[in-house]
Amino acid sequence: MALIVQKFGGTSVGSVERIEQVAAKVKKFRDNGDDIVVVVSAMSGETNRLIDLAKQISEQPVARELDVMVSTGEQVTIALLAMALIKIGVPAVSYTGSQVRILTDSAHTKARILQIDSQHIHKELKAGRVVVVAGFQGVDDGGNITTLGRGGSDTTGVALAAALKADECQIYTDVDGVYTTDPRVVAKAQRLDKITFEEMLEMASLGSKVLQIRAVEFAGKYSVPLRVLHSFQEGPGTLITLDEEESMEQPIISGIAFNRDEAKLTIRGVPDTPGVAFKILGPISAANVEVDMIVQNVAHDNTTDFTFTVHRNDYHNALHVLEGIARDMGAREVIGDVDIAKVSIVGVGMRSHAGVASRMFEALAKENINIQMISTSEIKVSVVIEEKYLELAVRALHTAFELDAPAGKGD
Repeated sequence: MALIVQKFGGTSVGSVERIEQVAAKVKKFRDNGDDIVVVVSAMSGETNRLIDLAKQISEQPVARELDVMVSTGEQVTIALLAMALIKIGVPAVSYTGSQVRILTDSAHTKARILQIDSQHIHKELKAGRVVVVAGFQGVDDGGNITTLGRGGSDTTGVALAAALKADECQIYTDVDGVYTTDPRVVAKAQRLDKITFEEMLEMASLGSKVLQIRAVEFAGKYSVPLRVLHSFQEGPGTLITLDEEESMEQPIISGIAFNRDEAKLTIRGVPDTPGVAFKILGPISAANVEVDMIVQNVAHDNTTDFTFTVHRNDYHNALHVLEGIARDMGAREVIGDVDIAKVSIVGVGMRSHAGVASRMFEALAKENINIQMISTSEIKVSVVIEEKYLELAVRALHTAFELDAPAGKGD
């Protein structure tokens, strides 16, 4: 008998019919003798509907009241799922975040979990009930309802699994696992049976949308085994774990991530003096713009060219700030480019294999794809290229690192 925390997102509980399908899935695990805690999101589209309602009253709703409002979405779902379970003979009880006492800080709309009181849940499990918990929400020390921001339900699921010392946290979504890359770009992409937290964290931060970064960080910190599964298809999914098993079959690269939401900015002819990077990036940071990749080139005339990438949504803001910096520093010019993309190879196998980066560069060179920027870490190599070559680059790298599914194999 195992203790399993299962999390179902908005699409999985998007209608009464789907909620009943989730109940049937939960019942199967329950019938096997497992203790089950289910975390659910609001029904698909409901959170956006509630936010739109709030904005009809005020363009900038008070954050505390907004949390009170949007948290009702999950409250509806937990009650419906508990009803559906009871209807098919499974004893169940629903809990809001405050009833469980998921204690958070007071940062409304983006709260962080501080502590979870697992006493009520253990008591209900001991009584033979499935416990259905509202994701995305908690309560602060003053009794105020809080919400956890983007990816909050995934984080709730993982945090509960950690607090309850669950055997596994299962994240049910609209894909059947984590793939070597996006199957919509590479038809031969394969589902991974297993991936490490470290690799998954890199994949998530580099554009893979399967899991939210906060949830992966939480799972890695508390060593919670995570499994990504399809809500309505049977299958083993992908296990995300701490283990880095050495194996003859283990690929050097586990996956290829990419991100189209990149923009590049360059300030040219800046005096090459100590502190120049701070003089450029300090005001960018003060404007609440996150910088990703950075390259600095020093010229023979004691000037430097400084290039960095930002999220495409921040491009115009960053460009405006950089033009001000250029005037103050007497730089030659500022140029920008929004037609770029980032492609990354990820794998813990890179630690023990030399020549991985050169293999990547060779594969891109064969396709006449020019590399504009390079960034590396222990288990990742990222490059910036022209966006029009993105899909070609991903397919070329997928083949070069032998990630293509064998003929006849499909997941």
